[in-house]
Amino acid sequence: MSRQQDEQGVVLTAYTSNSEALPAISCKEQTEFLGASRRTGQYNVQRCKGSGKAPYQRCSSQDSLDEQAMVDYFKEVEIIQRSGDAETQEDLQLKVADEGEQEEAWLMEAGLATLFDESASDGEDSIVLLSTLTRTQAAAVERRVETLKQTLRKRNKPYSVPDVREIFKPSPASQSKDEAGSTERSASSKQEVEGLGNGAGPDTPGGGADAETDINLEVSFSEQALIYKEGLKVTQPQNEADDRLPDFRVSQDKTGQTRVGDLSAEDMKKVRRLVLIEMSALFDTCGIEVKAHKALKVKVRESGLFGVSLSTLLEQDQRRILGTKVPLILQHLISHIEEQGLDTEGVLRIPGAATRVKAVCHELEHKFYEGMFPWESLKQHDAASLLKLFIRELPYPLLTVEYFNAFISVLKLPTKKQQLQALNLLLLLLPEPNRDTLKALMEFFQRVTDHKDRNKMTLNNVAVVMAPNIFMCKGFRSKISEQQEFAMATGTANIVRLLVRYQNLLWTIPKFVLNQVRKHNMENQRKMNRDRAVKKLLKKMAYDRERASDKQEKNTEAEGGFIRVQAPQFSMVSMAIQLTEDLKASDVLTRFLSQERSLSVKREDLCLYEMGGNIKERCLDEETYIKAVLELNPSAEWVIKSVQH
Repeated sequence: MSRQQDEQGVVLTAYTSNSEALPAISCKEQTEFLGASRRTGQYNVQRCKGSGKAPYQRCSSQDSLDEQAMVDYFKEVEIIQRSGDAETQEDLQLKVADEGEQEEAWLMEAGLATLFDESASDGEDSIVLLSTLTRTQAAAVERRVETLKQTLRKRNKPYSVPDVREIFKPSPASQSKDEAGSTERSASSKQEVEGLGNGAGPDTPGGGADAETDINLEVSFSEQALIYKEGLKVTQPQNEADDRLPDFRVSQDKTGQTRVGDLSAEDMKKVRRLVLIEMSALFDTCGIEVKAHKALKVKVRESGLFGVSLSTLLEQDQRRILGTKVPLILQHLISHIEEQGLDTEGVLRIPGAATRVKAVCHELEHKFYEGMFPWESLKQHDAASLLKLFIRELPYPLLTVEYFNAFISVLKLPTKKQQLQALNLLLLLLPEPNRDTLKALMEFFQRVTDHKDRNKMTLNNVAVVMAPNIFMCKGFRSKISEQQEFAMATGTANIVRLLVRYQNLLWTIPKFVLNQVRKHNMENQRKMNRDRAVKKLLKKMAYDRERASDKQEKNTEAEGGFIRVQAPQFSMVSMAIQLTEDLKASDVLTRFLSQERSLSVKREDLCLYEMGGNIKERCLDEETYIKAVLELNPSAEWVIKSVQH
């Protein structure tokens, strides 16, 4: 590979036919992208004898990851290169979307295809979705509709893209309400950003430092970013060592935290659409352009363990164990590494013997599903090498082709908080198999770092060793120069650091998104009722009024009395529980278990669900206050079910 560096610095490209798959970043810009410190000079990595490669030259700025960490990064790159696994299958090829094609794909994915195609079947749902958007989210939609409109005009093609002013034109009745809501949201956002009420100290004038570590999940992230952009001075983020990464705080919400997997598939579909719009709005607000790409189809293996797509692997595994969400081979490798002890020095960093790893890989392919593989003879470092090989051999990146650029661009955001918010949104956009597999890996990496005093694997160490395995998808290294590879090194390692360090925050659904889903569901219900035949509608309205009256009476009684909890899976079909201000989901489960003594299900396998009303179903975390949820969803019913973790 030849070096490609001009006077203005390094230009990053993705691995694509027209060299545009990654955002372009110059040395001058790496202070932002790589979170550089002020050190200057050259940085050399000693290569293995016979590699024939010149040492890497250091840019004028460098991330705070220390030099030894970078040595470990490029040692890992050298190991990957020597293994030759990147050449065993056809390289993944990426295609940059044509002008206008990206906007069409975005609108379709966001459930807004009707904005450019009147024949689309989701017209009514699109109108409802649009009614839930914030001002920054609406601006993101407007921008893409207008871009598509201009593209079609250039091509002299007939089009039916509506005027963006008509799309978001409010009705007279709702305009004043929306303006009031917008003002209230802006004031709330500004208060959160400025850190009002957090108590200022000598180092935190006005409470600003506290605001930087307080995560507000009730206000749209892009709205918060707009407040920063419009009126606040923002210092550039400084990257910290493991023990100096900020401890972000989320204020306790009485309605409970909503984790990935807590909602129904139907509601998660709405979450994904809203999150796509919100993620785009966040990058738009910060002036960062992210181009999505798509993979050209390549021939991949249709069975086996290594080099097989996640969807194919899970199909194989689910035929053996129903409900499998993470590939069994990955689960076994993680378990084996942990069984042999995470105190082993250099676990994940020290490679196994290359010839032995290849032989074990071949043996696993033939014996794993038959249960004949001799796990007791597998050395720990070989197992770690196989785990990394599994990730690299995936035919499509674990972070997906579509969002690969967005992950890379996260560190361009001006604050650590915004970087975390962007990662939170991106994780929710990943397909379920990718998201679950990535989560299993991050949890494992955290357990490795928990033993850092003995295994010498700090968060930095784990991040630099795993970053090239996660980010250098198949065939990637053959398409970029060494200088470009160095420019990516600290950036990708920092992203892995954030994914591991803040995973308890990242795999959750922000409350403002959930509130938009609730609003979407309520609007859908109203619209369905309005669209029925007049006679049926009148009957339904009469029935609904009677039922609503009953429910109102029931809920009024509940506020000062009892709630009824259903448990249809168990012998105790239902039970009444007194409703108090302090009643939590954990209290309901404790009461249930005290009465259902013959129950064989473990406590951790039970969940209290909020069902009906403005949500399809939602598994409540045990710290959720029941009365707070009732205020948010007066028509909710309560059901205890067993869940599969």
